[in-house]
Amino acid sequence: MKRKLDGNDVPAPVVEETKAQESNSFADLGLDARLLQAIAKQNFKAPTLVQKKAIPLAIKGRDVLARAKTGSGKTAAYILPILHAILKQKETSTKPCTAALILVPTRELADQVFKAVELFTSFCAKDVRAINLTQKVSDAVQRSLLADAPDIVVATPARAALNINTSALSLDNLTHLVIDEADLVLSYGYDEDLQNVAKTMRKGVQTILMSATLTSEVDTLKGLFCRDPAVLKLDEKNDEGEEISQYVVKCAEDEKFLLIYVIFKLKLIKGKCIVFVQDIDRCYRLKLFLEQFGIKSCILNSELPVNSRIHVVEEFNKNVYDIIIASDEYEIIGDEEDAPRVQELEEATPEVPKKAAGEDEMEVDVAETEEAVKEEKPAKKKRKQAKRDKEYGVSRGIDFKNVACVLNFDLPTTSKSYTHRVGRTGRAGQSGMALSFVIPADQYRKHKPTSVESCKHDEEVLAKIIRHQTKKGKEVKPYNFDMKQVEAFRYRMGDALRAVTRIAVREARTRELRQELMKSDKLKRHFEENPEDLHHLRHDGELRAAKVQGHMKHVPSYLLPSGGQKAITGDLGFVGVRKESENRIRKARAANKAKGRGAFGSRAKKHDPLKNFRARTKNGK
Repeated sequence: MKRKLDGNDVPAPVVEETKAQESNSFADLGLDARLLQAIAKQNFKAPTLVQKKAIPLAIKGRDVLARAKTGSGKTAAYILPILHAILKQKETSTKPCTAALILVPTRELADQVFKAVELFTSFCAKDVRAINLTQKVSDAVQRSLLADAPDIVVATPARAALNINTSALSLDNLTHLVIDEADLVLSYGYDEDLQNVAKTMRKGVQTILMSATLTSEVDTLKGLFCRDPAVLKLDEKNDEGEEISQYVVKCAEDEKFLLIYVIFKLKLIKGKCIVFVQDIDRCYRLKLFLEQFGIKSCILNSELPVNSRIHVVEEFNKNVYDIIIASDEYEIIGDEEDAPRVQELEEATPEVPKKAAGEDEMEVDVAETEEAVKEEKPAKKKRKQAKRDKEYGVSRGIDFKNVACVLNFDLPTTSKSYTHRVGRTGRAGQSGMALSFVIPADQYRKHKPTSVESCKHDEEVLAKIIRHQTKKGKEVKPYNFDMKQVEAFRYRMGDALRAVTRIAVREARTRELRQELMKSDKLKRHFEENPEDLHHLRHDGELRAAKVQGHMKHVPSYLLPSGGQKAITGDLGFVGVRKESENRIRKARAANKAKGRGAFGSRAKKHDPLKNFRARTKNGK
């Protein structure tokens, strides 16, 4: 069989699309018995398609470039063969050395991969040691951790390159290199870091690239690290019920807030939801807006400490929170056709101060943030922003579990970023829904308090999204929301928006940041010694930066559309000042009062002599 030649007259790599003998269980893959025990402990029944294809190739020592959709089990597909090789190597050599380097684009994904390694090594923890270089520790601590030559190192390219340059991390005995979310790594600006890693690597290192899409960035990494890789293009058929329903609602800028209020208050969306917004201020504006109606939510953005972000994701996966408002300020750059508009948006966005890879990303001067709370003077001095974490990212890689809906409150600026956001739902054989708000061109800047720059090109982005989804056989349907049915809620929406002022947003942002820094740093040692207390740490508390009107939390029946009563749980209509739930003490006091014994029963006086005093004459009248 003749092989096709590429533009340089070089034979193209063989694409592994042959129907090899299917492995119906993990035991058929030839993995170590201790790994099979850990897999059984996690209740994994059978390997997924990417695991069936990639694990045997990796065990044989082949370089692998795999494309598989989100939630298909790519993490286990590269961790298991690496652990198998390390355990096999330990049988002949006990010399400590770093055998595997796993590079990921974000801190959250690094923590997720590290925990997956811990799970799979539960029966061989003494033989395999792994560390996570993205944790918030000093450089001296990292050097001491690397001095013991851990078997597996999980890091971002920036962290890896920094420790390689300082000779803290040695790649002399490296046997495996993994780049997870390969199509995203270059988008995060890790070009120079990856070049530094490639220069220090010895030849013959087995490389595994995992990605949801095969783009030009992946081709660049393939040429830099791989040698004749086995390319796996795995398009899994959707299981029964596994489908993402995609809807679009065209509305005015202020109507976004009206719709999200109605959707959450009337329980039109059942289950957990991730709401994507454009920037950090937008996070707090929306959270304060929802607080006006008693709707709880928690926030994810690049300003929060990494420990807090990881804990929020963990608690969300444990069903502690139902709504996450996430900022997607570091969007994935799309195709070349999107480049001019992305550049225009970047020019209109305030520049975020850059920092060296070794600096601590989450240092915040509290005095500066307190000054930012004060009202702006006429001079309008530039307000110093808290430093954002370059290695933050929630729209890709993070394994959010049981997400019912992804709500694009602000439409992303590229079709590629839309695909990655939507990929947070409909994972692991479950169905999901994606709902996006789109601002028509004639409605842009009609309501300036709620306007954002990125909405200017919503219709252009929507057209590209529809084209890309159509190529994949997906349909983006218009959702015709009957605005007349919810018109009665508009005045409440207006009251809530007026309460959420710019100063209130700034105060909320400052207060939340200060609180999360305290939770993350000062209580870190306490939580290490008392891990059970971590379950009581919550991130969805009210910020109370804006004045909340009590009546806004309740929905009177006259505001509801016809048939809307069934959509709300609990009693409807006017709610009085008294607490609705039964109170034992209040009930006893009411019973005593009815018997004329007062609030404290028989111990209280039956009559007040001052109230019952009567003046009598000598005749008794």
